Amino acid sequence: MKTIYCISGLGADERAFSKLKIKGFDIKVIRWLVPFKGESLSAYTARMRQGITDENPILMGLSFGGMLCTEIAKQVPVQKIIIISSIKTSKELPLWMKAIAMIRLNKIVPMQSTKITQPIQNKMLGVTTAEEIKLVASLRKAADIKYTNWAVNEAINWKNNWQHPAIYHIHGDKDRMFPIKYIKADFTIKNGGHFMIMNKADEVSDCINAILEKEK
Repeated sequence: MKTIYCISGLGADERAFSKLKIKGFDIKVIRWLVPFKGESLSAYTARMRQGITDENPILMGLSFGGMLCTEIAKQVPVQKIIIISSIKTSKELPLWMKAIAMIRLNKIVPMQSTKITQPIQNKMLGVTTAEEIKLVASLRKAADIKYTNWAVNEAINWKNNWQHPAIYHIHGDKDRMFPIKYIKADFTIKNGGHFMIMNKADEVSDCINAILEKEK
């Protein structure tokens, strides 16, 4: 059985993929590493890809994890990339992220979540139910602040114009983090927010299975 190597979103873990129903494939989640001081995205990617043991693998990335999949594909051959609630190039970054990067606001304002910022963050993610709010709170608590600060900076400053020839993009039309107006998606999930991998897992799974079936 072939393996799909998955990279979760910023600060998330294997739970992000737990509701997907993928036919005929094993899912292996590559866990985030704590970055070294001053480590470049390229060097970090080289460490992350050590978790991939297959040649010409299939990669699947959620949010910032989708960006990492593209970075991995610059270093080693991959069969295909599936990205969910993510972006393919820096042209798809929203203006508010570019503005934060330009004025270096992320270097001034601490990245820790607070009781004041969490409702705003939850709205951006599109989480609404008690189960989702509890899960997101758990992910925030488990996230390493050194990793979070590094990842936010790398995401908003991502400089990439290259696309893998076999990249497939699944996106929600209600995504507040990466608004659909900046995105050219292959599959659009109606009323899907940034957290749709959890609350619209069946629809996302259908898209993934269609991509995998198409390439057999």
